[in-house]
Amino acid sequence: MPPPTDEQRRPPKRVEAVPGTPYGVVYLDVAPVTSGLAVGALVAGIASVLVSLLVICFGVAFANEGGVWASGAFAVLGVLTGVAAIVAGLLGRRQIRRPTGPSAVRFTGGGLAVAGISCGGAGALLSLLALGLSLLISLT
Repeated sequence: MPPPTDEQRRPPKRVEAVPGTPYGVVYLDVAPVTSGLAVGALVAGIASVLVSLLVICFGVAFANEGGVWASGAFAVLGVLTGVAAIVAGLLGRRQIRRPTGPSAVRFTGGGLAVAGISCGGAGALLSLLALGLSLLISLT
């Protein structure tokens, strides 16, 4: 990676002199970073919604040929990824809201965390509803 150009360099946030010495402490301005937990929550939430679509497809299309077993297996996967998205999103929001010191890394991505939480909840709920629908279709 090449060194930053003059436009990319950030000036120090503040400089404090150390009493009794000719030295000082420089606090650098650190650029904000997108939270990995928030990104992971969004990815897991989208995966949960996509897996819930598989539950619907296997449960409805192959209800009489044992598709309920496949839809049940995918429903477990959909619920687990949904719960993982919710947990990662909540941890990401906590990481983003945490107060930081003057030279610490600030995290961004609150919208990603909220989207991950909502997609994860919707995917888990859709997986359970689709499993119920496939059971109902196979029993009738």
